[in-house]
Amino acid sequence: MQRWSRDQVLALAPDAPSRKAAQGVSAPGRWSSNGTTGLVVFGECRGSGSRPYLACVDLTEPAYRCSCPSRKFPCKHALGLLLLWSADEVPELAAAPQWVTEWMEGRAARAAKSTARLEAARAETRADATDGVSASPTDDVPPDTEGSAAAGTARPGRGGSGAGEAARPGAEGPGTRGVARSGMEGPGSGGAAPGGERAGGGGAGRAESVRHGRVAAGLGELERWLADQVRQGLAGAAEHDWEGLAKRLIDAQAPGVAGVVSRLARVRAEEGWPGRLLEEYALIDLLAVAYRRRAALPGPLAETVLIRTGFPVTREEVLAGPVVRDHWDVLGRRDEQQDRLTARRVWLRGRRTGRPALILSFAPQGQALDASLVTGTTIDADLTYYPGAAPLRALVATRHAILTPPPPDTPTPDTTPSLRPTSRATALEATPSQAESSGDARLWAVPPGMAVDGALDEVAQALAEDPWTESWPLVLAGAVPGRTEIGGLPWHPRSRDPWRLIAVSGGRPLTVAVEWTPQGLRPLTTWDDEGRAVILA
Repeated sequence: MQRWSRDQVLALAPDAPSRKAAQGVSAPGRWSSNGTTGLVVFGECRGSGSRPYLACVDLTEPAYRCSCPSRKFPCKHALGLLLLWSADEVPELAAAPQWVTEWMEGRAARAAKSTARLEAARAETRADATDGVSASPTDDVPPDTEGSAAAGTARPGRGGSGAGEAARPGAEGPGTRGVARSGMEGPGSGGAAPGGERAGGGGAGRAESVRHGRVAAGLGELERWLADQVRQGLAGAAEHDWEGLAKRLIDAQAPGVAGVVSRLARVRAEEGWPGRLLEEYALIDLLAVAYRRRAALPGPLAETVLIRTGFPVTREEVLAGPVVRDHWDVLGRRDEQQDRLTARRVWLRGRRTGRPALILSFAPQGQALDASLVTGTTIDADLTYYPGAAPLRALVATRHAILTPPPPDTPTPDTTPSLRPTSRATALEATPSQAESSGDARLWAVPPGMAVDGALDEVAQALAEDPWTESWPLVLAGAVPGRTEIGGLPWHPRSRDPWRLIAVSGGRPLTVAVEWTPQGLRPLTTWDDEGRAVILA
């Protein structure tokens, strides 16, 4: 597989102290033995005790194991071992020690069981959808205020009737439940789905009817409050007003909208806040009106509205949905503090489908976040998307092979697979991109990009489908970065003067992965002349 750069390894560190400590244990003299088989890196690091620490990294995920007592993940020994490997100071061995082999076999067995459970869940979903085709479309729609059959235009749920994809009520992610975060994610990314309106009759249907009544009342109050704010003037807005409104929306069981309202204080503190605040008010009002009129909306947009409002969706049922297999470039990641949690956004983009994806994870502050996606790498994986009008948030359902550059003597693109899998991969039928088909490892490592006009068209389409979109990943090709803009598109106010990017460019055009936001672009990653990823976020 392609060796990671020092930047890519250090970006895996859970915090700055771990990053510094890893560099201290990356000296070859600290390791009594080490090696790699191409799929796993392993070694024995001398510590303060009589026995060395046993560290290994499964490069196919990556996943980490170390016998040290550290609670950080990955620990400094795993990171130091990866730094040695990135510097080409770990020898290739034909076989790994027994302790490494046993760990890898255990991981493979667990992965096989997980895949079997997923396949069983997908089969159940397909069976439920087939059974629903013959049912009456009105059998399971519970009585409700404000048009309870609205989401019936969307995909029917597991307990409902009609054809289509299963509804997905439940938790939104690891250790979380459809909380206020759902209002801030990308299209289809929140922890919600309209399954509650299609949950069938009986107690569950009546409970959801009660909830929709509470949400409708809460959003009705929100609409009146917004009208008063605009009529009285924005200058009178105060932080305690937003806090009180957010609490009332939580009581009304609309956590997604409450999350958006609770962040208005941050908007108030920004430069040019009057215009920004008015924009936020307009989008919140649009969401409230869309919820009230959701019966008239197209199915996917009705799902998006309920997602943004805060209706939960289960991780398990998302994984049971349709899969999209592709070679996914990991464009970059960004960590943000949300209340007492840290949210990690990892941006992907498919080389064959061209589809963007957001992998979102959460952890309490001070605890390790998911570090299985390495910026600047390409993975062969199945993704399943959360529902919505412009799906963006996704889950990695299955990872297949490690992808490696084709050999330099690669023949013509139409006779050679685009990427050489080193294990567990099957060929894809899609047409390989120019970069994938090239025998030049530098060209292969750089994801395919687009011109500025094409990027603007893509963002415009996403906004047309989901006007509440707050971010979108793009890869700009042939762009020359400046202090305040790139290719005529402005940088986000907090991302101006990207000196490292400017230094890599040297005034020449290059490929840059960026995150689009309404306030401007935020740089994620670029690639140097050797095809190495240079992390900017």
